[in-house]
Amino acid sequence: MSQITPLTEVQAARSPRDLRSRLDFWQALSGACLAIFVCFHLIFEGSVVISPAITDWIGWAMEVTYVAQIAAPVVLLLIIFHFWIAARKMPFLAGEMQIFINHSKALNDVDTWLWIVQVLTAVVILAGAFFHVYTVMTDLPIEVIKSAQRLHMGWWLFYVFFLPCTILHTGIGIYRIAVKYGFLSKEKRYFWRGVIWSGMGCYLVLGTCALIRVWFIGN
Repeated sequence: MSQITPLTEVQAARSPRDLRSRLDFWQALSGACLAIFVCFHLIFEGSVVISPAITDWIGWAMEVTYVAQIAAPVVLLLIIFHFWIAARKMPFLAGEMQIFINHSKALNDVDTWLWIVQVLTAVVILAGAFFHVYTVMTDLPIEVIKSAQRLHMGWWLFYVFFLPCTILHTGIGIYRIAVKYGFLSKEKRYFWRGVIWSGMGCYLVLGTCALIRVWFIGN
């Protein structure tokens, strides 16, 4: 029985299949890190519902410890990295998207349609994240009253689209990572889809309440 030579092992490690596996791993890891960031970010922002003073204090604490100044560019770079890896699977051309939609209809699989939602929301997040971070970080210190002023300047329309897209992309991403790496069996998918959708609903309510609270602060 022949043995695998060192050269053959190196070639196997560099095979297209192995490269795809590595890229899938880094896509999942970067996506998980971004999902954790989004969850904490929305909780911090949602603190304004309890008291604007709490939100202002959180912003102040993150600035004086340089957490905000460091996290902002790191998160943007992580978004670019995540999108760059994921883009290899995304149907950018209209014809490719139509083919994928036709296949999705034929398969009639919920998880396949969830992936399409991720593709569409990814484009919104990629562009929106830069506008959001740039606007906030170039107008320090981070204060609720400044957020209120931006909403009244028309930014409310931006967040009406950006908030649900971010929550959808994050929730679906967590679910698909769990399915891909075997954390969820096929029998448990329906139950956990419901749990994740409920979680996304809670975050959407929290984000919406925060926006409404900030809006009235600016009046």
